[in-house]
Amino acid sequence: MRVAVCVITYQRPEGLRRLLEGLAGLTFDKTGSPDLRIAVVDNDAAGSARALCEKFALSFPWPLTYRVEPRRGIPFARNASVAAAGDADFLVFVDDDEVPEPGWMEELLRVQRATGADVVAGPALPYFAGAVPDWVVKSKFFERARFATGTAVAPAFVATNNVLVRRGVLEEVAQGGQIFDERYDMSGGSDTHLFMRVHRAGHRMVWADGAVARDRIPASRARASWILQRAYRFGNTLALCERDLDPSARTRLARIVKGGGHVVQGLLLLPLAVLGRHELVGALRRVCRGAGMLSGTLGLRYQEYRRKTHGA
Repeated sequence: MRVAVCVITYQRPEGLRRLLEGLAGLTFDKTGSPDLRIAVVDNDAAGSARALCEKFALSFPWPLTYRVEPRRGIPFARNASVAAAGDADFLVFVDDDEVPEPGWMEELLRVQRATGADVVAGPALPYFAGAVPDWVVKSKFFERARFATGTAVAPAFVATNNVLVRRGVLEEVAQGGQIFDERYDMSGGSDTHLFMRVHRAGHRMVWADGAVARDRIPASRARASWILQRAYRFGNTLALCERDLDPSARTRLARIVKGGGHVVQGLLLLPLAVLGRHELVGALRRVCRGAGMLSGTLGLRYQEYRRKTHGA
């Protein structure tokens, strides 16, 4: 089995170093090592990650390739990483701010073999890079849903931070030669769009709860403003993807009802703010998510990454 790990990066040398060290430490005690390769795509036109990757490549356990994608935007870099993966049978996506546990890859492959699934997703467990306010820890806003291994999961619970995908499936659902839709370059959500298409094509997606990657959360994200902005963006891109793939009036009406429901529920929860800041931010987070859904349903695109200097 030929497997390629696809990594995109942008000016995160320490994060990329930790990730590559984690990949170098992968173990295959039960299944034997696959024909593994690592493809790193740098979304920095200056190629700032080149020296680090070339240094790792000298002694890395598996072939490591490095490419630069100068066009700013996550889907451009992800599409370049798929091309860099060559003829791999399966592609595994992981972020440059994560570190996989030693048995991560083996568990993804084991669950794929056991279930025959075309997509296998695993948990990205958060940890904070430094001290954060107590209300952030208490809120558990950075924790994601988890499922029993083998559980079929919906597209909303699958992302390119920890997932294995059959190469043929990506080629089947490509649109205009694009696997990741490049219209989502500044808004994010191109992975949501992809896995919605995979699901609509009838391919099975399952969960591997033992395939754990650790997701480093910097202190800059442990703020109410970032949490609320991200909630709005998630709601917005979810609705935009849904609108694009199913523009029927019925689907739009259903999303408006869901988005409006989130807003109303959040407003009703505001009195709980007397119990602590985590309750206040939780209520506002629900409002922002619902507002993002409503704006996305109307076709308004929130371009979160346009305000930043990086695309990945």
